[in-house]
Amino acid sequence: MSAAPGRHAEAFLEMLAAERNAAPRTRAAYAADLADFATYSATRGFVGPDALLNADGACVQGYLASLSQSGLSARTSARRLSCLRQFYRFLLREGHRADDPTVRERAPKLPDSLPKVLSEDEMRRLLARGTRGHDDPRRDLVSRAALELLYTTGLRISELLSLPNTLPLNKAPMVMVRGKGGRERLVPISEGAREAALALRRHDRDIDSRYLFPGRDPARPLTRQGFDKILYQSAILAGLDPARVTPHVLRHSFASHLLDRGADLRALQMLLGHADIATTQIYTHVLSERLKQLVREHHPLAQQKSG
Repeated sequence: MSAAPGRHAEAFLEMLAAERNAAPRTRAAYAADLADFATYSATRGFVGPDALLNADGACVQGYLASLSQSGLSARTSARRLSCLRQFYRFLLREGHRADDPTVRERAPKLPDSLPKVLSEDEMRRLLARGTRGHDDPRRDLVSRAALELLYTTGLRISELLSLPNTLPLNKAPMVMVRGKGGRERLVPISEGAREAALALRRHDRDIDSRYLFPGRDPARPLTRQGFDKILYQSAILAGLDPARVTPHVLRHSFASHLLDRGADLRALQMLLGHADIATTQIYTHVLSERLKQLVREHHPLAQQKSG
């Protein structure tokens, strides 16, 4: 049986929305993590509306150990610890607690995970063949505009789906995008992407929506689930494994291909909207792996074995 996380958790989630502009999916994930911790805390005697407020360091330590014993991945455990840290720092800041019960806990070491990308040839196939032949002709226009924009700007899917329908009418070479935490950045838009967006807007001229990609309810943007269905069919049409074609893979492909062709890491950080360049540096590891693979496969001495 799950336990309700309580009023302090509700205040924390409200803060995420008001101060950090956290997306609904993010807030839902934090709520689920806090509810899971509340359920565990109840087994340690911390019950009632102030259960999480009163949970101590031993409770947090026991909870994290239980996650490991249950077979959850290190990444999931690290995410839940991050949630608890932010929650208790919020309580400290608001004066509800005098200590942080997570302060002695260390996040589990995560396995190295390099971004998954499509090759340049696969991206060309996706754009050429994955944007024609959908069940609905309008989906051809949607997929073309979306894929052009995702691959030439590196936008997150949430940023793409919130683009205004006025975007293709603006002749400026850069467009303003609002990203995580409400941070704004300028990204260049290619002529191909602008033309594809304009073609979609012309088709949708009778749809009263402020979004470039309107949903079934024109007052709202296309949902992530709705876009995933279009992207799935695009991958099939291009002869690619749909599991390898996701919005985040397209974003990774954008970054990796730019870096392959000599892009500056700081410029890439600005284009992607990363607050910390350490996040961007993961792409240098992708490049290093490709270079090592290139040497292993093609250098004349790479295949020689010592006698």
